[in-house]
Amino acid sequence: MKNQTTYRYQVATQDVDFTLRATIDSLGNYILNTAGIDAQGKGFGVDALSPQNLTWVLSKFVIEIDSRPEQFAEFDLTTWVNQNSRLVSTRNFTLSDMDGNVFIRSLSQWCMLDYVKRVPVNLQTIEDLYAPYVCEAESPCEAPLRLRAIEAEVVKEHRVAYSDIDFNRHMNTMRYIGLMVDMLDIELLKSNRPMRIDVHFMNECLYGQTIKVGMQSVENQTLFEVTREDGVVAARAAFTWR
Repeated sequence: MKNQTTYRYQVATQDVDFTLRATIDSLGNYILNTAGIDAQGKGFGVDALSPQNLTWVLSKFVIEIDSRPEQFAEFDLTTWVNQNSRLVSTRNFTLSDMDGNVFIRSLSQWCMLDYVKRVPVNLQTIEDLYAPYVCEAESPCEAPLRLRAIEAEVVKEHRVAYSDIDFNRHMNTMRYIGLMVDMLDIELLKSNRPMRIDVHFMNECLYGQTIKVGMQSVENQTLFEVTREDGVVAARAAFTWR
């Protein structure tokens, strides 16, 4: 379909765990890195926005994983933008094997930020850049869940370090998810069980801040909440096991 673009990857050795399957973190990185590559190639990436002190920031992220691919497996990652409002742009992804079977679906919602003033910017100001690439194809998974405050059963602290921050000078998306994954029972990860992850990014975590990651188990879900040292909630997430 017009304006859907496909990139081919191979699961690298550094991207697998002890099961020799791609980690959740690495799969998220393939997806989000492709978002940047695709936006840059089409003229509305951070390189085009930075002269205006603008950048893209992730607001909500959904990933549905039927199975994690094995080491050295090749896969196609297809991406497209299909919805834009005044403040949110929706980018979609599917990952499929060499036989065309889709094994991962993902949806991401992005806002544009003035990185000097640290405030959201109306997307209509760059509409001429991205409008030609908006696609009519539907999103491959359901909209992000509504995530509420949790009653944490386990809490871990983490101090935001150099290796946590990205080019926007706040904690990288996949570091949030990596901290959450590290709190899971390793047997869940060993099983390669189908799952869905919903993450809402609400406020920035910056270098040097101490954050707390709370976890609560409810039926078939593991819920997380990331709180800054000033008490502000930075992110919430739900891992739904299928």
